[in-house]
Amino acid sequence: MKKILSIALILCVLLALGTPAFALSEGQERVVIGADLNEEQIQNVYSQFGLARGSVTELTVTNAEERDYLEGLVDESIIGTNSISCVYIKTLGADAGMSVQTSNITWCTEDMYKAALMTAGIYDAQVKVAAPFGVSGTAALTGIYKAYENITGVQLQEQAKEAATDELVITAQLADQLNEEDALAIVSELKLLLDETKTMTDDQLREQVVQIASQYGYTLDDATIDRLIGLCRDLEGLSTDELQQKVQQFRDALSSVAQYAQQVQGFGAKVAQFFQSIVDFFKNLFS
Repeated sequence: MKKILSIALILCVLLALGTPAFALSEGQERVVIGADLNEEQIQNVYSQFGLARGSVTELTVTNAEERDYLEGLVDESIIGTNSISCVYIKTLGADAGMSVQTSNITWCTEDMYKAALMTAGIYDAQVKVAAPFGVSGTAALTGIYKAYENITGVQLQEQAKEAATDELVITAQLADQLNEEDALAIVSELKLLLDETKTMTDDQLREQVVQIASQYGYTLDDATIDRLIGLCRDLEGLSTDELQQKVQQFRDALSSVAQYAQQVQGFGAKVAQFFQSIVDFFKNLFS
C-alpha cells in the first residue's frame, strides 16, 4: 500500500511540474489548423507543409484558445477575431535541436520561435508555421503547445507557456525598435542571468537591463525596460538549468551566424574594392 501511495505521489508531482515522465518518442507528427480557415485555405497550408491532408493527425486551434495567452500582450488588431496560423510539428531524437520554418508569417521570425519554444520547454523538434496569407504569427505558439501536448500526453507548465508567449511578443516588439539579431541577443543575455536576477531588486534589475542594452549600443525607453523586467520575473519562476543550457547553445549559434555574415560582407567589400581598383586603373591609363 505504501509503494502504491509513493508511486501516486511521484506521478502527481510530475504532472504538477508539467514535464514529461518519459522519453519523448521520435518521429511523432501533428498538424494544427486554424479553426477559421476554409477548405481551400487548409489545402493551401498543407501544400506549404509539403503534406497531403490525412497523412498526419490533425488538430484545430480556435481564436479563443489563442486569446488565453495573447490577450493583454499585443494590440487587438494583431490578435484579430479569427484563428489563421497553422503549425506542423515532428519530434526529433534527443539533442537533435530545434528546426523552424515559416511561410506567410510577417512579424515573428524563425529564431524568435526557437527562443520562445525553449522557454516553453519544447526541444528537439521540427516545426513549420504557415498561413494562407500574411499574418503576424504571434498566435502560432498556441497551436505548437497544443500539438506537443497531444503528442506527449502531458501538459506543459502553464507558467512556461505564458512566459514563452510574452517573450515572443516582447522580442518582436524589441526587434521593431532595434533589429532582430540584437533583440534576440539582449533577451538571451537576460535569460542567462536568471539565477542572479532572482536576488536583485527591480531597481538593480533595471540597471542590469540598461547595461546589457548599452553593450549593444542601445538606450531603451522606460516602457521597454519595464516589459523586460516583467519577463525576467516570469522566467525566474521556471526551472532554469536546462533552459539556460539551451539558451547558451542558441546564443552561440546566433553569434556564429553573425560572425559568418560579417565575414561574407567583408569579403564582398574586398572583392568590390579590387574590381573598382581595376576600373580606376584603366580610367587613369586612358585619361
